[in-house]
Amino acid sequence: MTTPALPEFDPRRAALLAMDFQNGIIASIPEPDALIGHVTSAIADVRAAGGTIGYVRVALTEDDWASVPATNKTFSGVAAAKMLHHEDATTQIDDRITPADGDIVVRKIRFGAGSTTNLHEQLRDRGIDTLILSGISISGVVLSTLIDAADRDYILTDGNADTDPEDHRVLVDKVFPSRTHLIDTAQLAELLKAA
Repeated sequence: MTTPALPEFDPRRAALLAMDFQNGIIASIPEPDALIGHVTSAIADVRAAGGTIGYVRVALTEDDWASVPATNKTFSGVAAAKMLHHEDATTQIDDRITPADGDIVVRKIRFGAGSTTNLHEQLRDRGIDTLILSGISISGVVLSTLIDAADRDYILTDGNADTDPEDHRVLVDKVFPSRTHLIDTAQLAELLKAA
């Protein structure tokens, strides 16, 4: 059985989302420098091709902590411990991939990039119809964003990480292929050049 060719896309209508690449989360994964290298390369390629770069970080205010229901399995613990404060250094985007002028930057208070932000509106306003997802963790923000987003997303296989290697393997090998196109940074560069 042959693998179908990846569909072409207009880079000017594409956005690469770098999600949860923040100081406190990057510190929790193995080999963060390799991951950052892949993501910075992809950001440069997408930017050079006229695409949009978006940054998503998870960070909460005091009001956000108060609004988390006790039934939320993950974020009720975050709120109770007063973690991920929006001004804390651990919630700031890693300096190696700092946003540039004109990039989209949103602050979320749950797993998905769009459920608690105006990300979808900003993407729609820019005419974006293709997303390239990159993030930490693949079983959290990437999975939630993929399920919430349109069907023509790409997952950057070497631009994602998870603290649990088995979660990463199952999602990349079994779950994501039925929902999205899986590419690495080399394939992304080829697609951008062909456009």
